[in-house]
Amino acid sequence: MEGYAKELVPIVALLAAGVVAVPLFKRLGLGSVLGYLAAGLVMGPFGFDLFGDPESVLHIAELGVVMFLFVIGLEMQPSHLWSLRKEIFGLGVAQVVVCGAILTGVGILAGLPHAVAFVGAMGFVLSSTAIAVQVLDEQGKTSTPYGQRIVSILLLEDLAIVPLLALVAFVGPATSDSDDASRWVTVGVAIGSLAALLAAGRWLLNPMFRILAGARAREVMTAAALLVVLGAALAMELGGLSMALGAFVAGVLLSESSFRHQLEADIEPFRGILLGLFFMGVGMSLDLSIFAREWQVIVAGVAGYMALKAVGIYVVARAFKGSHIEAIRRAAVLAQGGEFAFVLYSAAGAAGILDVNTSAIFTAIVILSMALTPLALIASRKLFPNRKEVSMEGIERASSAEGEVLIIGFGRFSQVASQALLARGITITIIENDPDMIRSAGNFGFQVFYGDGSRLEDLRTSGAASARAILVCVDDEKTTDRIVELVQHNFPRSQLYVRSYDRRHALALIGKGVEYQIRETFESAMAMGEAALRGLGVADDDVVTLMTEVRRRDEERLELQIAGGLLAGRSVDRGRFPMPAPLTEPKGPGRALNPEAAQALRDKEAAEQEAAS
Repeated sequence: MEGYAKELVPIVALLAAGVVAVPLFKRLGLGSVLGYLAAGLVMGPFGFDLFGDPESVLHIAELGVVMFLFVIGLEMQPSHLWSLRKEIFGLGVAQVVVCGAILTGVGILAGLPHAVAFVGAMGFVLSSTAIAVQVLDEQGKTSTPYGQRIVSILLLEDLAIVPLLALVAFVGPATSDSDDASRWVTVGVAIGSLAALLAAGRWLLNPMFRILAGARAREVMTAAALLVVLGAALAMELGGLSMALGAFVAGVLLSESSFRHQLEADIEPFRGILLGLFFMGVGMSLDLSIFAREWQVIVAGVAGYMALKAVGIYVVARAFKGSHIEAIRRAAVLAQGGEFAFVLYSAAGAAGILDVNTSAIFTAIVILSMALTPLALIASRKLFPNRKEVSMEGIERASSAEGEVLIIGFGRFSQVASQALLARGITITIIENDPDMIRSAGNFGFQVFYGDGSRLEDLRTSGAASARAILVCVDDEKTTDRIVELVQHNFPRSQLYVRSYDRRHALALIGKGVEYQIRETFESAMAMGEAALRGLGVADDDVVTLMTEVRRRDEERLELQIAGGLLAGRSVDRGRFPMPAPLTEPKGPGRALNPEAAQALRDKEAAEQEAAS
């Protein structure tokens, strides 16, 4: 028993350090990443020395980065990924090339051999995916255009490790002619591994999850999710590629699966814990003895590399028409070296390009730059404030809300839609992600909580699980679709009433099976047309007839489009997805067609056609 207790002491101490350090550093405004790094440094060889081998911790914790990339992949449908091709292969390549050239040039000017300068520079060019994505996630900006551009750059950098490793192998001193053949074999194995993963994802993953879902065993689905992530990572690792790249590809392949939200929920707890462990492992790996011996070189390297890389990022961002503030923010997020530098430096050491001391110095420079990233972000916000940033002071988040109705978004549309519910005395929970809108609503007596309906955790804390009805009133089509998918998958008992953007969006929502959808401008436009007819002197009976006819034609066009299967290529069960029930009174805004008047019009048309023939 003593043996088990002795083995548990370091684990308990490490968890305790993270639990204490992260909230403390977040309270100080320094972010969770710096808290994890500090906790790792305290627990490592140069602190309490509870972990003598930080590398073993890093190897396990790297799975946190792998799972993070899998979750990102789940959000990247192939069509969306294709839409980012210019950012990935344009912006990403430009940043790697420009920053690589600048840092390599500096290394050569500092007296390093050309090969050493190149390897050192390219290792630093590959930014930390773990830190950058964690920062975006904490700021809630991963899905914004700004966040998507950073993710695109990180993806390209993850891809860049493959040719860089191949280049290191070729630049390294060759021992025989057979080495050239073995290098080409390595490249072929890498390509074959990627092709095998794509084939498995295309033809095996979805059928496998359908079979497992039929077993109705949640733990089996969780195990299958871990199997997919770790299996894809292993396949890429064996092929000489990045484990994170393999997990990302697996995520993309499952992004259009009906199981993707459950997979994300299953992976999330493991991802968070392992990613925190990864940052603590990085903190443990900071060799203070190397720093004590070579502190002048390391400090100069960190300052020079980070400053020059930031300049390169800024120049590329501006060249690609990014704003001044965005370019600065991007430079602050990506100015550090990353975890793939360790892989590149290790390969360069094995190839005889870097000696042990030089590799240790480069590694220390990268680790220190990762630790300084949260401080660089704080400095960028202080020195270059963004006037558009809004204070969160006084803004309250929903916590265990239990309203009968949950309203997502509180703009002009939902303010009107909520009036009848409030007048009836129905309990409502309202969430909105614009702090200014929340404060403005508070001035008029509305209690609106801060929350993002496209995030599963915010939906849970806002009471989506207990809400009888959920009104999706946001004004962005993609966000609306994301919310609908999350609600239908995680809270199927809640009725969905959705604001649609246009006819095409309305058809897509009908195909998804929402209880009710309405085009955001349809009823107001109908009311204006009706008012114009009355203002032009058209008799009331004729106005009613004309408006009824317009509604009939609109609904018939919807019926025809549904019957024609014009719902994103899917067939539709018309009985399962009925149109909103018609009201009996056609007068006034928001009324549907009068069935009796509509039938009279149809009879009249039929008689006219018969007379004409």
